[in-house]
Amino acid sequence: MSSTAGGGTAQTGIADRLNLRTGMVVQELGWDDDTDDDLRVAIEDAIDADMVDGDYGNVVDAVVLWWRDEDGDLVDGLMGALTDLVGGGVIWLLTPKIGRPNAVDAADVSEAAPIAGLSQTTSVTVSKDWAATRLVAPKTVG
Repeated sequence: MSSTAGGGTAQTGIADRLNLRTGMVVQELGWDDDTDDDLRVAIEDAIDADMVDGDYGNVVDAVVLWWRDEDGDLVDGLMGALTDLVGGGVIWLLTPKIGRPNAVDAADVSEAAPIAGLSQTTSVTVSKDWAATRLVAPKTVG
């Protein structure tokens, strides 16, 4: 087992930047062997629970969606991520950073989000190889 420099505190700070808190139900979609395990642990530490998968069957407060260029149609992926998301919830789209294998072009995210009914609000670097984009459903005026 390997350890990271800094005792993982940087990863804990990243989970805080993702605004994930104790008691939240976070659904993880798109996990594969290339996902960042330190980031996953930091998220689970922040919510003080395991993330749930796509078979959870109940509403979730946030979705962590790992997405790579080879994963297919991003609009379909985002629509799938909305399935269990509670109103006002957030999708964190995690994509390989530019220059990494299977990186997703920022223009693809900018084009796909509104088609899926989402607005892009924030982008942050969450690890050496992954970037996160915060996507939310726009507030309706009624």
